[in-house]
Amino acid sequence: LFKMIPLLFLLLHFTFVQCDITDGNAEHLKREHSLMKPYQGVGSSPSSQWDFWGSTLVTSSYVRLTPDERSKQGSIWNTVPVYLKDWEMHIQYKIHGSGKKNLHGDGIAIWYTKDRLHPGPVFGSNAKFHGLALFVDTYPNDEAADRSFPYISAMVNNGSLPYDHGKDGRNAELGGCSSEIRNKDHDTYLAIRYSKGRLTVMVDIDDKNEWKECIDIGGVRLPTGYYFGASAATGDLSDNHDIISMKMYQLMVEHSPDEDNLDWTKIEPSVSLLKSPKDNIDDPTGNFRSTPLTGWKVFLLLLCALLGIVVCGVVGAVVFQKRQERNKRFY
Repeated sequence: LFKMIPLLFLLLHFTFVQCDITDGNAEHLKREHSLMKPYQGVGSSPSSQWDFWGSTLVTSSYVRLTPDERSKQGSIWNTVPVYLKDWEMHIQYKIHGSGKKNLHGDGIAIWYTKDRLHPGPVFGSNAKFHGLALFVDTYPNDEAADRSFPYISAMVNNGSLPYDHGKDGRNAELGGCSSEIRNKDHDTYLAIRYSKGRLTVMVDIDDKNEWKECIDIGGVRLPTGYYFGASAATGDLSDNHDIISMKMYQLMVEHSPDEDNLDWTKIEPSVSLLKSPKDNIDDPTGNFRSTPLTGWKVFLLLLCALLGIVVCGVVGAVVFQKRQERNKRFY
């Protein structure tokens, strides 16, 4: 029994390591894919690494995708395709405006897609995209849904399934969480990690440098050679949608020889799920996927299993001793 205790702590160690988010070590920062103050390299010149469209306004302190005005759309896109197999994107952003509760909209989308600068109805971008999208949705279009807004959700698409604004994207949502990110006195943060087929999204809304898990799902396949971007839109309701920074980090991860020899640019965006995202349309909460096993959940699970083994051992010993005593009376 005691031999299992070191194994338990070893498993816990690896569990917490897997949940870590990079601390932003500068040696892993990929500047050609990062957007930072004072926003040099932003514009329409041939040497620009970021291009913008629509109502986007670039200042010395922030990139405002939309002002707090009705019927605005704006976006900013990296002009350099990403050929990293494992990466992590940190987004520092701020959504604020004069609208009261549920009288503001619509939100921000973060994209990793095959095409860029394609205006459309989904937070200012294309509805049938190829790649990954993360939506920070601030307005509930589906009043029947039992969820709190703002709501952050993720979607992987191969161009075959449009994002359904009327259902707040529940028809294709992989996972999500509610997050009170609007009208904060400080900036808010998102971290999107893709490594070895696993997509993890963490949030920091309290500006305490403490990440909280929002989405964690395996079986995600994303190609290389796609572009990062951010877009936002307003309709009858509005908000200021500001991007302060987007920092891309390369994750140093070893792959098998077969994975290294694979042409990652030919991979089709997909997700291996026990249940199709399309089935999620009948689930008003959108939580068709079981809650991810975070470090503490795994710890409690292993602790319960260990206690179960101890209880079974004690009960077994008592039963064995009773049988021995009963057998002695027959001799």
